[in-house]
Amino acid sequence: MTELLAPAPPGMSFLATFVVEVAEPVEIGSTPEGTRRIIPIVGGRVEGPELRGTVLPVGADFQLLSSSTLTELEAKYAIETDDGDRIYVTNFGLRSGTAEDIARLVEGEPVPPERIYFRCTPRLTAAEGRWSWLRSRILVGTGERLPGEVRLTVFVVD
Repeated sequence: MTELLAPAPPGMSFLATFVVEVAEPVEIGSTPEGTRRIIPIVGGRVEGPELRGTVLPVGADFQLLSSSTLTELEAKYAIETDDGDRIYVTNFGLRSGTAEDIARLVEGEPVPPERIYFRCTPRLTAAEGRWSWLRSRILVGTGERLPGEVRLTVFVVD
């Protein structure tokens, strides 16, 4: 019998760190799926080796607290690069931890990032030009929720 070897995982290249500034949440309330909230996005910064820009004060993170230990995230917003292009961002993510830690995050309190699983799959869409290649790439990231902001470290899957 032939021995099966696990294939090598895909490589990743650092794209940028996104610091997304957020306002106080708009609480929608309890629904059959869980508790819904909308977190307005009010600004921020993107810093990478090549991709640099400003998070525009448009958009929001549409959250579903599907259990006491899991939050499903769907953020939609835009960035303007330092070279003047605009990029539309759609970011799906999961944030999980103990019920106590998730409750602290919901209240806007800091929780050490190593106690929270926060992963995301951003999709960046740009018009034809310098950043249009982002439309055809898979991106993954890790996240950290801090008071007043979300910090994402985003990678391109090679």
